[in-house]
This record gives sequence, C-alpha cells and structure tokens, in this order.
Amino acid sequence: MEHSEQILKDALKHLKNDIPLLAETLFLGDTANLASWTNIVNGKLLPRLSPDFPLTAAVCGGGSSGKSTLFNSLVGDRLSPSGGSAGINRRILVSAPGELFRKSDFLSTLFEPLGTTSKPLENKEELTVPGCPLYVLNSNAPRNMVLMDTPDFDTGSRGGYVNRDVVRKALETSDILIYIFTNSNYNNRDNTDFISQMLTGLGMRKCFLIYRVYSGFENQEVIRHAMTVARNLYGEHAEKYVLGIYRTDEDNAVAAGEKFMELKPVRDYDPPFMEALKQTDPRTLRPELLSSILESALKKAEEVLAHAKVSSDELRLYLDTLLTVQSQCIREALPHFPVDRVLRRFVEIWLETDPPYIRLMRQTGSIFSEPIKMTTKAVGNLKNKIFPPKSGENPRDDFKEKVEVDLLKVVTEMQRRTVGSEVSVSLTLKDAGAGKMIEAFKRIVSAKPAKSTLNIDFSDEKDMSVVYKEQELLRNRDWEHAVNKILSHKDVIIEISRNMESELAALVHRLRSEMGFTDRVRQTFSAFLNVLPATAAVTYILTTGDPIGGAGIKVKLASLFGLNDLYALIAIPATTGLKKADQHQMEAILGPIATEWLNEKLRAVQEIFELEITGGLIRSAQHALETSERLIKNIEENIALCRTQSRRDA
Repeated sequence: MEHSEQILKDALKHLKNDIPLLAETLFLGDTANLASWTNIVNGKLLPRLSPDFPLTAAVCGGGSSGKSTLFNSLVGDRLSPSGGSAGINRRILVSAPGELFRKSDFLSTLFEPLGTTSKPLENKEELTVPGCPLYVLNSNAPRNMVLMDTPDFDTGSRGGYVNRDVVRKALETSDILIYIFTNSNYNNRDNTDFISQMLTGLGMRKCFLIYRVYSGFENQEVIRHAMTVARNLYGEHAEKYVLGIYRTDEDNAVAAGEKFMELKPVRDYDPPFMEALKQTDPRTLRPELLSSILESALKKAEEVLAHAKVSSDELRLYLDTLLTVQSQCIREALPHFPVDRVLRRFVEIWLETDPPYIRLMRQTGSIFSEPIKMTTKAVGNLKNKIFPPKSGENPRDDFKEKVEVDLLKVVTEMQRRTVGSEVSVSLTLKDAGAGKMIEAFKRIVSAKPAKSTLNIDFSDEKDMSVVYKEQELLRNRDWEHAVNKILSHKDVIIEISRNMESELAALVHRLRSEMGFTDRVRQTFSAFLNVLPATAAVTYILTTGDPIGGAGIKVKLASLFGLNDLYALIAIPATTGLKKADQHQMEAILGPIATEWLNEKLRAVQEIFELEITGGLIRSAQHALETSERLIKNIEENIALCRTQSRRDA
C-alpha cells in the first residue's frame, strides 16, 4: 500500500473509533445512524483502500420478486431456497471464487462490517433460520467478485420488517447492487426509499436493474418502468448511476426450479449481463465510488463534530453555572467573621515576634495597664448605650451556633438548586462585578441585562444526561443524614488552621518589613503602655462592642472560582469617630487578615460541598468536557488529514 493510502487509512480508523466515542461521551443520540456510518467506514472504505480487494455485488429485492432465483442463476447452482411464500431466506449467503477465500484475512475483512463471524454453507435449509452469514466457493462467479444474496427487506409491515437490519448491513458494505423488482412493486416507494438510502445515504453507488416481467411487455415499457425505479432511487440524475437495465420474463419452468433465469438487456448499448458484471472493474469503478463515500463520510463526521461542539458548549455553560451557584452558596455560608479570635491570634504572633527591647518595655509598662483596660471597658459600655443591639440580637451569641445555622440554611438551598434540571443563579446588581457576570451569560443565553436572576433550563437537553445519573443519586439521597454529615464539618470553619497560622505569620512579617520610622516610634510608645501593637488594633479594641456582627470593610476575593470581581463584606464595624488615618491603618491590617481567613474557609466549605453534594456532578461534567475536548481536537485533525490526502489522490 502506498504511503498516502496508509495515512488515509490510519486517519479513517481514528475517526471510526473517535466519532462514536464522542457521541457516547456527550450523549448525542442518533445511535442507529452512527452505527450505520461506522459500518460503512469499516466495511466500504477501509478494506477498499486496498486495490486488490474484490468487488462486492449484492442481490436484493422485495418479497417474491425472484431474488434468490436470480442469485442461483448467476452462480449456476441452486444454493438458495426459492419459490413458495415470501421471506423464506433469513441469512446472507456469499459466493466467490475459491482463490479469494485462500487470501489471508479475506473472510474476516469481508464479514467484519456485519459484526459477526461466518461459516461455510452445509445445507441450504440453514438459510431459512436466522444466524451468521454463510459462504460457498463457486467458480461461475466473475473473477475477483463477491456475489451476495440477501433476505427480503420488506417481509413484515411498516416499522416491523424482520430482516431489514440484516439487509441494511449487507447492502451498506456492497460496492454495487443488483436490484430485482416486479410489475407489482416497481413503484413501491417504501421499497425504493429503503434501497435509495442504501445507495445514496453515504456515497453514491451504482446498480443494475432487473425487471421480472410478463413476456408481453415491450422493451420501451420495461425501460419506462425501470427509469421510474431509477429516479426514485437517485433523483433526476439517475441515468449516470444505472449500470444496466435487464428483463427476465415470467417462466413456469423457472418458477418450478427446472431452469435458471435468462437475463436480457433492453437497451441497445447494454451488454449481456454476465459480460457486464465481468466488465465492472473495481480499479475503474472504485476510485469514483471511494471518493463519493469518503466525502459523504467526512460530511457526516463534520455534522457530528458541529453537534458535539454545541453540546460541549452547553455542558460547559452548565458546569460554569453550577460552579457559580456553588460559589454563591459558599459565600452565603460565611456571613460571619470571628474577628476577635483571628485578631487575637494575629496579636499573639505579633507580640511573639517583637524585638527583645520591645518585649522588655512591655514588662516595664505593665504598671500602666490597668488604667488602659478600665478605659477600654468604659468606651465599650458607652458604645453599647449609643448603638444598642437590635431587637432579638445577642452580640454574645456563640460563633459555633451561627456557623451551624448558616450552613443549614445554605445546604438546603444548594440541594434545591442541584437536583433539578434548572440551575438558577441569583446575582444582585449591587454586587461588584455582577454586571460582568450577566454580560458573560448574555453572550451565551441572550439574557437581558436588566434581570437580576439567570435561569438556565437544561430539562430538554440531551447533553444533561452526562450528569443525570449523579442528579438521580442526589434526589434519592437521605438528606437528613447528609446534612448531619455536613454540619459535622463545622469545626473546620471555626478553627484557625496551620495554613492560617502561616498566613498570619507571613502577614506579620510583611507588616513589620513595611514599618517606617514613625511606625516604630508609635510601636515603642504603645509597647511602653502595654497595649496592642498597632494604632488600628488599639482603635478597634476601644470602639468595638460586637466582634462578630456588623459590616464595614470590603475584602476582595483572590481568584476564587474565577470570580475576581466579586467582593465580600466582612463583619468589621466602621464605627464613627475614627480618624481617616486610623481607618486606613485598620483596613491595612484587618483587610488582609479577613481576606486570608475568607479564602481559606471558602475553600474548606467548597471541599465539604463537593464531598457531600456537588462533587459527582462536577466530576461527571469535567470528565465529559476533558474527554470531548481531546476527541474534538483529534477528529478535527483527522478530518483535515483525510481531505488533504483525498485532494492529493484526486
């Protein structure tokens, strides 16, 4: 085989494997058509790229049309049962010269597209029961040609033809068809529509037309009826695809099995039938046939590819929406920030890293600590009088209880959003960056910018089958048990982890490195007074009565879930009376602390949610997207390779 033929063959093999796998990965449907496409690529293209592969001619026709009698006449032997009622034969029978069967891998290559093995014919009664194809050696068939007898394709009723799948596979793998019909069925559109699909569905193949007719019919009438069949098969350009038109007259001796059919040409330029078969050279017929089949196969591959890209985009939209929903719920799960605990640990680390002379000064300044503490308490009491707690609000509520209530509320909402086919993302326009989020969705789903809620409904989309199984598991889950498991993880949110310790230590180091001369003087003075080490912290202690409630400083989330422009409001009061310089320093210290705490806890809650709720959905969608992206890239490359080689060989 030439190098270009091998490249084309390898590319087609990859397409044959990748196209069905892509359809299966994204649940594209159209299984029957894809199976037919695979059979044609496997049976009509790949083997026929070898120049010495024999020409395959399939004898086909409706019930009682004389199909098996015609086959017996062509091979010169009564191999296939004939006569009697329609639908006697239920198997494919292949006849070919012995030299073909002696070729290596001939049988496996011939029958591989049928998806079955084969065996030699031992008794013609075997043909009357369904089973694997049968074959027989016969020297009367033209050299380098395979003749195939097929069962009736119209036995049964519309929608329930018993042999149609078997016949379909046989006809799809044939190079040419020998179609026999009678006066009673020549214009049967159900029959000719089926044969037309075989001949023109993927590549244009030619055929011989055999009209079994009464002897009184004139040749012109035979031609007229035959061309009606041809136009039903091929359309207005039917003439170029008809290899010959022949008639076989009704004969009682033929019907009784006492003689073979006699085929006579009805057009002056058609040679005798057996001579016409011998003149059908695969080396001249096949290039045109292969070019047509290849072009049709590539068009079908491109159709599947286009469908897959749309499906992949829809699945990616679903995944992005799901992640957005999850990130929103995660943020809603953390409305409270344990300022006192985190700040206290920050202060401890700061004090632990003070220079020796500062620590000495703190010990010296202990005699002044009591007046400062008394002042702190007095200011705190005064604040509560000026800004009393809201009705029903207890500023001393335990942080654990708040976390549990927040988690319970958000888990219920997350469960509602994930088990349905509709994924809803509520975005208030007050959120920083919400406009960008809405614009991004507009480009995909044409959402109106004025809406504050985006509803992406996938209930009618096949590609949501990718996550349907995981959704069913969520629907059938014991949610009371799941909620208890999620609540059991609340300590992960409450505790200050080793990672947070490292981040706080790094923040202390950074702040110290940024301290100027004035800051060092202020630190020395505050150390002498035995109070907290920075003006912001001092101001905070003196003016804060509620370390958990309230809202003040905006903290930007660092790239979490890719939502770079969303802000979280951290519960750090911006109390009146603070100087701007103190506010800025307060934000400089507490902002990074809150950011680190939030990012860490958001990741922790994300892990909890994905472990108990969304993990299966996300993994299923991500796996399908990763697999489909790889397959789409491979398919695009192999289609381009096939087209390049086809142009070179043209």
